[in-house]
Amino acid sequence: MTIEDIMGFVGDLDGILTLRPGPGDGSPEISWGDTFFYYAPDGKVPQTTQPFATIVTKDYPEDTSSRLDRADTFRLNLSVGKDAFEARTGRQPREAATEEADTSESDVLFAHPVYATLGWLAVVNPGPRTEAAVRELLGTAHRLARSRHERRSGAGPL
Repeated sequence: MTIEDIMGFVGDLDGILTLRPGPGDGSPEISWGDTFFYYAPDGKVPQTTQPFATIVTKDYPEDTSSRLDRADTFRLNLSVGKDAFEARTGRQPREAATEEADTSESDVLFAHPVYATLGWLAVVNPGPRTEAAVRELLGTAHRLARSRHERRSGAGPL
């Protein structure tokens, strides 16, 4: 899957706000070139929640294990919650710090190297082995984000 494939899939979900920071938009330079997906049916960046998925194209301080400094390498990060995290990893998020996976290997789903304890999974350069799981987990992350939004706004299911 390419970044454009992922953006197209997520863009077809309801209530999506996609941010792609770049020069001149007031965003921190380190975020330029990355992509952030929010559930935001009003089209405004939520002030009280994080994105439900991100695409990062470079290493961040304290997050270098995926070696995103390699050419044509990106990582998709997914906030999938406790149940999906357990189903995919066989452990609870709070136990994820003990995982010993190679977080730089392409097309392998793994516990996020920094945010696993919060129920985040990740995959470097998703491809044929992870495409179906990525699509399913993007749907899961979207549903969870929509549910949080409805709970916080008191709107209830749409």
